[in-house]
Amino acid sequence: MIKWPITYVDYNGNTITEDFYFHLNKAELMHMQFAANGAYTEFINRIVNQRDVKILGQEFENLILNSYGEKSDDGRNFRKSDAIRDNFKSTEAFAELYMELISDAEKATKFVKGILPKDLQDVDTSSISVV
Repeated sequence: MIKWPITYVDYNGNTITEDFYFHLNKAELMHMQFAANGAYTEFINRIVNQRDVKILGQEFENLILNSYGEKSDDGRNFRKSDAIRDNFKSTEAFAELYMELISDAEKATKFVKGILPKDLQDVDTSSISVV
């Protein structure tokens, strides 16, 4: 899990810095593998190497939204739902994070590693680059 502080201007013109939480558990990662016929990593590497900006942008949006959730105060639950994702996507915080990740390879790598379960965070992401 990663806590990512985002500074944004809300729709009332207020500048806000807020912490947001992102995480993918092992079951969610496996589901992504199944959806890509067991080749999600290869799919990501292919679109990165081909510099397919449109698909890469869509995948970053998917990673952000699929990993976003609300952590319970006691840390036992990490709630995700369509309503929670839609609420986050409708904020300027989402737009700020999206632009930050697609324009900065180091931050994108930190984000991707951070959303993984702790025992998978040592995965080599050196071949991943961003636009």
